[in-house]
Amino acid sequence: MKPNALKTISAGIILLFAGVNGASAACSVDRIDVRGDWGSTNFSIEIADTSRKQAKGLMFRRHLERDAGMLFVYKTPRHAVFWMKNTLISLDMIFIDEQGRIKTLAANARPLDESQIDGGQGVKLILEVNGGLIAETGIAVGDQIRHPMINQTTAIWPCDP
Repeated sequence: MKPNALKTISAGIILLFAGVNGASAACSVDRIDVRGDWGSTNFSIEIADTSRKQAKGLMFRRHLERDAGMLFVYKTPRHAVFWMKNTLISLDMIFIDEQGRIKTLAANARPLDESQIDGGQGVKLILEVNGGLIAETGIAVGDQIRHPMINQTTAIWPCDP
């Protein structure tokens, strides 16, 4: 076999394994992926899946890393309404349906504001990230989310390749 052919085969095998490892690494509980016409991004996340964790959320925090967020997970889809009581940093809220599609966006929610932020009906997940990231990235209604907390049999962007 010619040396160049061997290099090409070796590179292909490395890319194949990198793709497999990348696919499984992309779907971990502490990370969420977002994609749309603008491209894709991901965030390191904390999970709020109990009523106690959801009640506290990101309240009283003075800082949130740029690529970090919190994912609120509900057992069943619901009408989601949030507020910023005791939240000290501006947040963007991304309301997601049970298939992993973005339904509603709330950009730059004001710290300490007790006004209701209505995410609408049929919300299964809410992703909170730093205020301004929706505009900066181009995240839009209809974009897709990938995460293991989404039912993988109905997900529009499942974890499995």
